[in-house]
Amino acid sequence: MAANQPGIVYGRRVAIVDGLRTPFVKAGTDFKDLSALDLASGVVGELLQRSGVAGDRIDQVVFGAVIPDVGAPNIAREVVLAGDMPDTVDAFSVSRACATSTQAVVSGAQSILLGDADIVVAGGAESMSKPPILYSDRFVDILMDANAAKDIGSKVKAFSALRPKDLAPNPPAIAERSTALTMGGSAEIMAKENGISREAQDEYALRSHQKAVAAWDNGIFDDEVMAFPVGPDYRATVNKDNIPRADSTLEKLATLRPVFDRKYGTITAGNSSPLTDGASAVILMEEKTAERLGFVPRAFLRSWAFAALDPNWQLLMGPSFATPIALDKAGLTLDDIDVVDMHEAFAAQILSNTQAFASDEWAQRRLGREQAIGEIPDDSFNLYGGSLSIGHPFGATGARQITTMANELARRNGGRALVTQCAAGGLGAAVVLER
Repeated sequence: MAANQPGIVYGRRVAIVDGLRTPFVKAGTDFKDLSALDLASGVVGELLQRSGVAGDRIDQVVFGAVIPDVGAPNIAREVVLAGDMPDTVDAFSVSRACATSTQAVVSGAQSILLGDADIVVAGGAESMSKPPILYSDRFVDILMDANAAKDIGSKVKAFSALRPKDLAPNPPAIAERSTALTMGGSAEIMAKENGISREAQDEYALRSHQKAVAAWDNGIFDDEVMAFPVGPDYRATVNKDNIPRADSTLEKLATLRPVFDRKYGTITAGNSSPLTDGASAVILMEEKTAERLGFVPRAFLRSWAFAALDPNWQLLMGPSFATPIALDKAGLTLDDIDVVDMHEAFAAQILSNTQAFASDEWAQRRLGREQAIGEIPDDSFNLYGGSLSIGHPFGATGARQITTMANELARRNGGRALVTQCAAGGLGAAVVLER
């Protein structure tokens, strides 16, 4: 990011004015009848209403979903058309796996820094309850032949080639195309290579749930989570996340069987993020625009970075690669960061990355740096739980983290925050916020 000062390009700085998310709920539960677009439209509409930003002031919407709806592949544009914004509002969709809504925020910020927009809505959504289910290539070919048929006889002939096995559904892939490994399988490799024990993973998962439960009890999420209408008449509402477990114990976690390596593995449902439905969004403004309109920013974007690594290696080490780049761009070190929020795909991934952060040997061998990024103090790390306990709607997690950290800096009336994610494909993302 070319600038005379970190976070400022051409005299422009990007403010996070507000942010909001739906409750995050386990797939197949409260939001099972809602699409990603339903969730996205709902959260953006509520965000605009709460913030007082009129729809006709929005210059651009940037949104994303990891698993696109084939009926609405440009979810950002559909959010515009489904809401109270003029149909002249520009919109485009992005995808960067689990860092999708972080990419949306960065893309929106870039539009503002370049002078292409002053006010941007950015975010992401995911419905794991309603993923698009495809069919075999053979069945698709038969349907295409039948559609092209000129008469009934030709249609019947096309369908006569159909076999029962052709009707088997083909759900969205959960494995890496290049390696055929699932994320959970990759997490198992990381746990073994980095010496992360089952006990350490379960202990971390328990703390994540305890923090999330405490955050809800203490009202931390009250202003950043909306009550979302559900049901046939939309009179009922879902008011909070349904994944944090107040009754979780190490003893209960210890009874869960490994999922990906059933004989020697340590990754269980209890120390993994669950399949989740939800959406999140933030409002970005050019700093002077916010001042002119009377909005007080929660935080400012100081820097960001993305990184990639060999997915055949340790797939989910992206935070350890992206973070030093973001810190360097900001002209900061980890010691300058007050709070860190790292996406929790798996407890093994979290513990592997925090271990790498603190390792000189790892920094020298993997990053070409003389010394480690640094150790993250426990009291500044994932303060309010994370994806293990809150949930992980793929496209929504980044904006959820950014909102929580921006609000945290506002509560502290100053400071700096690091938000970072691993992502499928061996990708990593990191954003530095300041106030």
